[in-house]
Amino acid sequence: MQKVVILGGGVGGTIVANQVARQMGSELKHGDVEITVISESAEHVYQPMFLYMAFDQVVPSEAKKPEREILDRHVKLVHGSADRIDRDGKAVIMADGSKIPYDYLVIATGSRPAPELIAGLPEGGHIFYTEEGALKLRQALHDFNGGRIVVTVGVPHKCPVAPLEFTFMVQEWAKAKGIGDKTEVVYTYPIGRLHSLEPVAKWAAPVFEERHIESHVFFNPEKVDPKNKTITSIEGETLDYDLLVAIPPHTGQDVIGRSEIGDAGKWIPTNRHTLRMEGADDIFVLGDATNLPISKAGSTAHFEADVVAANLVNLLRGGLGSIRYDGKVFCFIETGLKSATYITFDYNNPPNPPEPTEMIHMYKLAYNRMYWLTPAGLL
Repeated sequence: MQKVVILGGGVGGTIVANQVARQMGSELKHGDVEITVISESAEHVYQPMFLYMAFDQVVPSEAKKPEREILDRHVKLVHGSADRIDRDGKAVIMADGSKIPYDYLVIATGSRPAPELIAGLPEGGHIFYTEEGALKLRQALHDFNGGRIVVTVGVPHKCPVAPLEFTFMVQEWAKAKGIGDKTEVVYTYPIGRLHSLEPVAKWAAPVFEERHIESHVFFNPEKVDPKNKTITSIEGETLDYDLLVAIPPHTGQDVIGRSEIGDAGKWIPTNRHTLRMEGADDIFVLGDATNLPISKAGSTAHFEADVVAANLVNLLRGGLGSIRYDGKVFCFIETGLKSATYITFDYNNPPNPPEPTEMIHMYKLAYNRMYWLTPAGLL
């Protein structure tokens, strides 16, 4: 029996499991192949909903479903924490000491927001990258009656356009609440433009100017003073705020660090085309867990999962697993409460955002409801 173990029950890991199971139904039925997903949480969470949760447009129950309900019935689900990966023993060692052996391992552990890396941020600011953070921010916005909203961005972070989305949305939200004339929106970014993708930065610049959104570039957040409500950058600039919303720096998961297979940020060195861990033919890596210099976005995990699943099926049937990933990414960009645009790009073709429209916004909202077909491998 050939054993495939998938570490991580997010969008990437779940797509791989379901696609391989669907294509190898006969082998699974006859016991020639076994697929196991290890998930720390029993729930599958659609994280982009957190942005909408902060504006009270969705509630937590709309953003999650039991992982077992999404997985193919032939896929085994292990609910628990992985302690480390034993490459020599070809097994995942669980926190309780049990071992789950593999012939092929797929690492889809994602990333985690690390607001604690900015001194004072957990006490003085808000984030929307977790359910808890989004709900706290929802209450803060509900109680907000005007003042200076500072949106500050740390790196690296997942969902690369989310800082722009929140900035545009919160400005329109303030107008809709009737406090637009009493609200100032300020945006900071760590490099010398408004976004890491130059075409997106060029597109955003005139939008900021038209909407009178103040921006500060070369601003790498270093510390927050909750008492005096200030945030200071590594470069020495200090900004006052009434409400601070941070896109915190992210790191890879601790299991990667304990396994000693990642870099200092716990990102795994990964071949940009084969998606195999460098130096390991039996380990695939996808989504946020990689060290690839592309967007840490759900669509990235989705497109990578298609490649990994196809190669796994090929390998399990005696092939070489030669399908290559081209760096494809797709992201919607909310430009307010009722309009949106999008970007699509790959290793060789840069993004070019079209004019925002209400129709694209409606497509985004429709996808939010249809998302559950994606991890099921149907969309």
